[in-house]
Amino acid sequence: MSNIALTALVFWEFFKIGLFSVGGGPATLPYLMDLTTRFDWFTMEELTNMIAVSESTPGPLGINMATYAGFQTLGIFGGIVATLGLVLPSIIIICLIAAFFTRFNSNRFVQSAFSAIRPAVCAIICVSVLSICRVSLFSSFNIVEKTIEPIWRSIILALATLGLFQIKPLKKIHPFFWFVFGAIIGIAFKF
Repeated sequence: MSNIALTALVFWEFFKIGLFSVGGGPATLPYLMDLTTRFDWFTMEELTNMIAVSESTPGPLGINMATYAGFQTLGIFGGIVATLGLVLPSIIIICLIAAFFTRFNSNRFVQSAFSAIRPAVCAIICVSVLSICRVSLFSSFNIVEKTIEPIWRSIILALATLGLFQIKPLKKIHPFFWFVFGAIIGIAFKF
């Protein structure tokens, strides 16, 4: 495939993600997971690394992931193309909504549609979280034998972090420090 065709394909795929990933950055995850099955741009393991990098850097998750995925595929230019593809639908939709905001906001069909979209998006995000947990917390998953090999250190760290995060004063700690905490633990215990 030529670079021009690949660039157009990257733009188109991220344009579709930007158009249909209602719910922000986490809602892009199922679409990115789909890309791992249809293209050789990045693997599921690289996707989990993208999530880690995107969560630990400033900026919206979806945009960071599009930039990273585009960079993985086509270098710096690919990062720009993927990011542009992801944000362009939002820009177009926001401009259209702004033009018709008063009628759009009070339309009962639109309100009904959003009432049904929110739970569907929640389910999509939950499926993505479960898939990411499977990749992050289990070293292998054998579909034929239906066996999994747990990574006990990762499971313990995930549960400990989840438990610590339930303590009210710790909820106020900036997410950056949770990532630093995870990185330090990972280095110290050689995850």
